[in-house]
Amino acid sequence: MSNLIKQLKKEHAEILDTLSRVKDFGISTKEGREKLLSSKINLLKNLNTEDEQLYPALKKAAEYNDILKKKLDIFAKDMEEISKQAIRFFEKYSTGGSGAEFAKEFGILYATIEMRIKKEEEILFKEYEKLSQ
Repeated sequence: MSNLIKQLKKEHAEILDTLSRVKDFGISTKEGREKLLSSKINLLKNLNTEDEQLYPALKKAAEYNDILKKKLDIFAKDMEEISKQAIRFFEKYSTGGSGAEFAKEFGILYATIEMRIKKEEEILFKEYEKLSQ
């Protein structure tokens, strides 16, 4: 496994762990809000790493691979929606929020991010590993 993929998987695990801790502490606590901010920072760091290191290599390979190009197009469209959802969530709850509403929206965001991470790891990371061989 390449160093980049190891790093990205580690970042993914940290994102999910930090988000889980937000739920454990609750958004109404200082710790919960700190973990929420930390999860936002971790998510942005991960997206930056992917944008700078993972996607350029995949996009270059996609110039000669229509199937990979289609996969990347689908992931890009999907990421636009996830980013909008995450931004709205982080803006709304950066200073706290109600328990039931937060729990519902947090559950949706967590599931969305978790699903995206699994898809990236199962599909895009494997494509990247093929390039590294």
